[in-house]
Amino acid sequence: MLTSNNNNGLYTGVTNNLERRCYEHKSGLNVGFTKKYNIHKLVYFEMFDYIEMAIAREKQIKGLSREKKNFLLANFNPKWDDLYSQGKIINPAVR
Repeated sequence: MLTSNNNNGLYTGVTNNLERRCYEHKSGLNVGFTKKYNIHKLVYFEMFDYIEMAIAREKQIKGLSREKKNFLLANFNPKWDDLYSQGKIINPAVR
């Protein structure tokens, strides 16, 4: 999940390369919702072995209320730190 600097908007998406995708959002390379509302701060992520599982989870998260998304974030990243900038992305290909 990505958010803006003031944590107002939330964006949930799926990718096969989280580092690249975060870079694209931070650089403004993606037109649309995230660029319009300056949503580029990575605050939550999950990793899956199969894309079908990732897409199912993305849809599940998108269906949550804002309150439930906030609860999910509070347990994973209580300060809403930018995990990309802090280098906290775990890339299984690099392990």
